[in-house]
Amino acid sequence: MCELLGMSANVPTDICFSFMGFLHRGGGTGPHRDGWGIAFYEEGGYRDFRDPHPSVDSPIARLICDYPIKSHVVISHIRQANVGQVQLANTHPFAREMWGQPWCYAHNGQLDDWQSLPLAFYHPIGDTDSEHAFCFLMGELRRRFASAPASRDVMWRVLHELCERLRHLGVFNLLLSDGDYLYTYCSTRLAHITRRAPFGKASLYDAELSVNFVEHTTPNDIVSVIATQPLTDNEDWLRMAPGELLIWKDGEIQARFNSD
Repeated sequence: MCELLGMSANVPTDICFSFMGFLHRGGGTGPHRDGWGIAFYEEGGYRDFRDPHPSVDSPIARLICDYPIKSHVVISHIRQANVGQVQLANTHPFAREMWGQPWCYAHNGQLDDWQSLPLAFYHPIGDTDSEHAFCFLMGELRRRFASAPASRDVMWRVLHELCERLRHLGVFNLLLSDGDYLYTYCSTRLAHITRRAPFGKASLYDAELSVNFVEHTTPNDIVSVIATQPLTDNEDWLRMAPGELLIWKDGEIQARFNSD
């Protein structure tokens, strides 16, 4: 299985501390050696870095750690290949344009009978179940909403229904963003933590590194981190429930949908 890492913050924030622990799971403390990627939304724009090599050995991953890109929304992924070759085209996160915005997606899990999912507007470049599911998901949203819906709640409910449909095909843990909101859907495993004043210290499971957040924040900062498995060993992470969709903005949960 792959692993996911996401961030939502109310101020431009770098993810270097969390990413330092996460990248070690890509071939160091974990078996996810088949590629990695990270995407940033910043100043109204989008950029990503992807590499089909293990993140623990990747010069590009070291660049991310040394170059603190500040962003409101981040999505990252380390891959343990189950479906599809180990190559750049199959490396998450994937991105597509919809309603004039760049949408970014990463998936953890494996799906059965994924080839039967109908594709309308979007088609995969690689040969993974993950990208096919992304194209299906985006195509269904675009089919139901020709333009950005006036009611976000309606769209969020449809997104939850689609995620539930995909969960019934296997394991479908998801991170998705349009740059404004971060969507996190749990099929089996996702955990999250929200850091706000009064800030304290945190130490990583996967690397000998700790940080005192009070030295790097203001009293108004709110930063939430979402990961497949908790990244720190001295903080209380909250587990999402199977079938739960959380919608994040500015580090806060805006809406929550659960299975019936």
